[in-house]
Amino acid sequence: MPSTTLVVDNGSYTIKAGFTTDKTCITTPNCIARTRDKRVLIGQQLENCRDFGSAVFRRPVEKGYLVNWEAEKEIWDRTFLDSESKLKCDPRNTTLLLTEAPNAPSTLQTNCDQMVFEEYEFSAYYRCVGPTLIPWNNINTLYSPENPPPFSPPAEVVMVIDSGFSHTHITPIINGQLWNTAVRRIDIGGKFLTNYLKEMVSTRTWNMMEETYLINQVKESVCYISTNFNEDLEKCHSMKKSANDIVVDFVLPDYNSGKAGYRRPHVPKKHPAFGGNDEQVMELSDERFSVPELLFTPQDIGLAQAGIAETVMQSLEGVPERYRSLLLANIVVIGGNANIAGFLERLEMELRPLAPAESVVRIVKPDNPVTYTWQGGVALAGDKAEIKRRQVTRADYMEYGSLWCAKKMAGEISSVPGTGPTGAVEKENRSHKKKRMED
Repeated sequence: MPSTTLVVDNGSYTIKAGFTTDKTCITTPNCIARTRDKRVLIGQQLENCRDFGSAVFRRPVEKGYLVNWEAEKEIWDRTFLDSESKLKCDPRNTTLLLTEAPNAPSTLQTNCDQMVFEEYEFSAYYRCVGPTLIPWNNINTLYSPENPPPFSPPAEVVMVIDSGFSHTHITPIINGQLWNTAVRRIDIGGKFLTNYLKEMVSTRTWNMMEETYLINQVKESVCYISTNFNEDLEKCHSMKKSANDIVVDFVLPDYNSGKAGYRRPHVPKKHPAFGGNDEQVMELSDERFSVPELLFTPQDIGLAQAGIAETVMQSLEGVPERYRSLLLANIVVIGGNANIAGFLERLEMELRPLAPAESVVRIVKPDNPVTYTWQGGVALAGDKAEIKRRQVTRADYMEYGSLWCAKKMAGEISSVPGTGPTGAVEKENRSHKKKRMED
């Protein structure tokens, strides 16, 4: 039996991973970077980099799906096998719990299973859609932190809004299972917002088309979601910049001296406190809220998709009516975009008029929405009987193949051939097939 379980939330931007024994999540960049001085940095090596100027990033996960195992293997080797890594493990003595995005193509799933069992030789393995792990957390503490009611995982009904680096998914979870026909996707995530901000800034002030890392920092530092977009836009355009609190400055980093960039209140260039000619400053006004506004109005840039609030209602139409009010009352927002200021307030403001008048709309965000899926994986792995029922061992994979393993992890079959109610029939069929092949 494996002595340890490794939970890996393999995101597009970062890998959230850790062992169930110490319940400590380690966050590692899920990319390979090449700096302007031709150095190649893999995964956690980026944490020691001080010069990201014109850095080029190669990401193995695109649009939420793991499409480049050549790059991912380099990152995993550095993260899970390197002797200096905090997550160093012996795969042959480890159970792996790995997340994926909803509706992943079967070919990519098969490639993943092959790498896990044939390349790394993990002892046992369970691959699942990330949001399905959320109900294993004690979500009652999010709604009633001081006096939470008793909780028996998994939570019966949860609507998960996962807005991450590549996309935004609306995923209803009922009785611990993904209601797949109601899953909805918006093709806007953190990467899209960063690229849009790059274009706006490059058109108005500095040319930042090659500074993806820096602009991502700017986005995380200054952007917010407005609860009154037209009013904020009017304030930026009609009033003097010095007379409103929306305009801010971002002082650009100096990679030569090691000085990091930072946000500050707006200071006019002629003001004595500006900082002199040595200081390069990016002035941001309506970009602060115009960029994340795309999460709620993708049609502003010609994308033929609804915003988050409308997509939630579209998702609800795909589940039985008896669950709809329960889902509206149990909405959990996760992913990096959930940290944008004003996200929850704007979502509730737009969703409340769309929901039935008799329904309660409750939207919560965990303290760390980026690692909350990983925490749910740890909780699931702590239920020994449940994880044993779901996982596939390497011996099973080698004997029954990847197709059978995929069905087992998807919950379509519950036992190995020969051990369930129809086991005798399956065993006999295999025997006849083997005899025909010998003949």
